[in-house]
Amino acid sequence: MQAETIAFERFDTLQGDVCDQRIIAAKAVLGKRTVILAHHYQRADVYKYADLTGDSLKLSRLAAGTDAEYLVFCGVHFMAEVADILSKPEQIAILPDLAAGCSMADMANLSKVQRAWHELAEILDPDENITPATYINSAADLKAFCGEHGGIVCTSSNAIKILQWSFSRREKVLFFPDQHLGRWSGHKLGIPLDEMPVWDFDEPLGGLTPEQIRKAKIILWKGHCSVHQMFQPQHILRFRNQYPDGLVISHPECSFEVCKNSDYVGSTEFIINTIHAAKEGTRWLVGTELNLVNRIAEEFKPQGKIVQFMASTVCMCSTMARIDPQHLAWVLENLVAGKVVNRIQVPQAEAKLAKLALERMLEIS
Repeated sequence: MQAETIAFERFDTLQGDVCDQRIIAAKAVLGKRTVILAHHYQRADVYKYADLTGDSLKLSRLAAGTDAEYLVFCGVHFMAEVADILSKPEQIAILPDLAAGCSMADMANLSKVQRAWHELAEILDPDENITPATYINSAADLKAFCGEHGGIVCTSSNAIKILQWSFSRREKVLFFPDQHLGRWSGHKLGIPLDEMPVWDFDEPLGGLTPEQIRKAKIILWKGHCSVHQMFQPQHILRFRNQYPDGLVISHPECSFEVCKNSDYVGSTEFIINTIHAAKEGTRWLVGTELNLVNRIAEEFKPQGKIVQFMASTVCMCSTMARIDPQHLAWVLENLVAGKVVNRIQVPQAEAKLAKLALERMLEIS
């Protein structure tokens, strides 16, 4: 007789110590059959159980290289989709809480992007003139859209290189969902701001004139990260006034003004590696998610490095924070009982096209 799926209600009120003991016990039973992946932004009480840590693409690639049967992704929905797309056919991707999404990814859905593509066709032939490029922080169906239309995926580490590839094929790029990453990357390539207009998906023709579309090199989607938009130039100014020798490092999902006023701009891995390589005793203001900043502040404290969070208010990835120890315990104990809950499985046809866009990126970068 098959065991029944264990209901989450039995875990919802588990206290911290009890929950910890049950996670440890379940991990011990599952052994190498299961690998727990934790993104840099994950909350500390979940992060501590990770077998692998990193950014979303790195984690998916590392997981695919393991022999684990179950990939438990402590991140958000699009990350688990990438893990499913890039993993072996026999591997199963799991998201402990299906409500862990990404507000930025939600700002560009397939119907809106398809509508934009059709509206752009009123001005020019998009399949001849525009390369669609999606940030990895997007749903699988948008990655598939890019795969189908000769487009590509990028990360915050390789966005500049991906834009160069895109321009080698077609004269324009439609970049979604994060306008800030697209703008900063275009700026680093020397593209003027007036050649990077923003496409407002709630307005006819994106709120742009035909002339603006013809002039554009990069058409930026009106999307952003709810965490990184909290950082402001005045945070940097206040820091520099107080600590003239301090250094500022920001993620390219921050606004153009914040990036322009930073000493360094780069991905989460770049931020960690740059502070790691810095001289002892340096002071840093960091513009990225709070859990990561707190973690590296503790990590580099023995080296006399002081790492400060940029914003004056607490802002963390609230959707990723939905992955809590209770959901992790629930998923693992169901696996022990032979039940898979919250599997993330991208439809085969969609996965094939999305993988094409991802493989173009991997080949280039």
